[in-house]
Amino acid sequence: MAKRAMGGNANGSEAADAAPAEPNPAAEAASSDPDLTTKVATVGLIGLGVALVEASLIPGMIIGVAAALAPKYAPKLTEGLRPLFKSTVRGAYKVVQKTREAVAEAGEQVQDLMAEARLEEKQEAAASKANAEPPPAMKS
Repeated sequence: MAKRAMGGNANGSEAADAAPAEPNPAAEAASSDPDLTTKVATVGLIGLGVALVEASLIPGMIIGVAAALAPKYAPKLTEGLRPLFKSTVRGAYKVVQKTREAVAEAGEQVQDLMAEARLEEKQEAAASKANAEPPPAMKS
């Protein structure tokens, strides 16, 4: 009778009807939370002790904690930052392209102005040369 109350079948083949156990991420996170809580509490107490003894040791302690946690959380952090990094690189690439176009356009305009200045200089030189020379005398 106890098997029927617990959900088993009449012939006792409970394992045949049961679905295979799948890992439950929420259960795993809940099981790691007490461990994380203990670590945080320990680090907090050590940090308080360090602050009481010598405050200049705190940055070194923070670096040590970060180095200890990096192997566990770095892959997750990099997965999260990849889209941000990719969009940043894409934006920088577009800015570089626009800057190149603007510099090329400015270079063309400067070359056009220089060509116009040379042309005007030649025209002024030709005009002043024509004004400086007396007209050729007519022979009779």
